[in-house]
Amino acid sequence: MNRRPTFLITCLAFGFAFLYVPIISMIFFSFNKSRLATVWGGFSTEWYWKLLQNDQILAAAMLSLKIAFVSATFATILGTMAGIALSRFKRFRGRTVFSGMVTAPLIMPDVITGISMLMMFIVLAEWIGWPASRGFSTITIAHITFSMTYVATIVQSRLSQADVSIEEAALDLGSRPWQVLRDITLPVISPAIVTGWLLAFTISLDDVVITSFTTGPGSTTLPILIWSKVRLGVTPDINALATIIILVVGAIVIALSLVLNRIEAQRERDTQLATKANG
Repeated sequence: MNRRPTFLITCLAFGFAFLYVPIISMIFFSFNKSRLATVWGGFSTEWYWKLLQNDQILAAAMLSLKIAFVSATFATILGTMAGIALSRFKRFRGRTVFSGMVTAPLIMPDVITGISMLMMFIVLAEWIGWPASRGFSTITIAHITFSMTYVATIVQSRLSQADVSIEEAALDLGSRPWQVLRDITLPVISPAIVTGWLLAFTISLDDVVITSFTTGPGSTTLPILIWSKVRLGVTPDINALATIIILVVGAIVIALSLVLNRIEAQRERDTQLATKANG
């Protein structure tokens, strides 16, 4: 009788172990005193101190954070607009083409996207003289292009579950479309917007393939730097750097999850109060 639950629990435990044991082992060996990443030589935090004194890594980390923040912000704005248009405007000229253009980066291989962006920047440099060199601006534009797709998908999915009658009632009562957008639509999809921004930020911070095509000399991001170092062999300082990234991203995810839960709980309370008042 208990074979099926036992089997499911075993599969679940194996799945979690497969995902998280390598991460835990990497964190463990980041405190390794030995220069060999896989040979334990005693507990030490010297690699973290050396990491904080490495100007190359700090510069790459700062550049990656700037690119991720700017690209996630613009991708969230554009993706939210695209998601609202696809969800609320069912019929307009060119909708099929627009929908295909928005969702194309989801199924397009990163190599193809990177090559196409590189060719576009080369052609623009020949025609109008911009960009003079590839760096922050080209990487940011490339990241906005593919990350806004994820935001649009999340926002469109959230709007498809929202009650359209509330917006229609507000319009019938004399509210202008921008007032409905500000007072009803945006508060309803605010958790999706925050989630989309976080996803866009994480994807931008983690990207290697597209960044390698759109970057240039003097604009090395953190993933590109890690990739170049790992090709020569994994060292404890890379483990320490990856551990810091995991802790930072984890802290951001936990903080935003708490904020989203509070927003959702407050929205449910407001809805219940409004329902009681109308009743």
